[in-house]
Amino acid sequence: MDPDTTPGTPPADEAGEFLSLLHGALRTVRREAGERLEPAGTTPGQFRLLRFLSRCDEPCRLGAVATALDVAPRSVTSKVDDAEAAGLVRRTPDPRDRRATLVELTPRGREVVEQVGAQRSSSAGTLLARLGPQDRQELLRLLRAVAGDPPA
Repeated sequence: MDPDTTPGTPPADEAGEFLSLLHGALRTVRREAGERLEPAGTTPGQFRLLRFLSRCDEPCRLGAVATALDVAPRSVTSKVDDAEAAGLVRRTPDPRDRRATLVELTPRGREVVEQVGAQRSSSAGTLLARLGPQDRQELLRLLRAVAGDPPA
């Protein structure tokens, strides 16, 4: 047994390789995401905001958006500013609280979410197509285990 390893913990070289491979895979995903999002006039962080808003049944308060995205309220404010300038979202006063502002997608924002979502699925499919069906299932199973998600 490696003296630097505690029981149940992978050796440092395995942990290092895992992190290196994970970072490499995420870099590829981020690069491809940037390439898909640029023509749509948005960024990965802004798209995350748009995707969240697309799942809301009604306009949301900025504070609720910040909480849901786990970011500082000032980050949401700047993302909303940029998205509003691009015509992707609109702010409206909260009818229940004059001090609060609500944000919602515009029709153009919905188009961007649909367009990029379709491209994103296609891109992920291309990456997964490098593997055979059994390997894809195994990769997903292992990622769920690493992420702490229950098996599907």
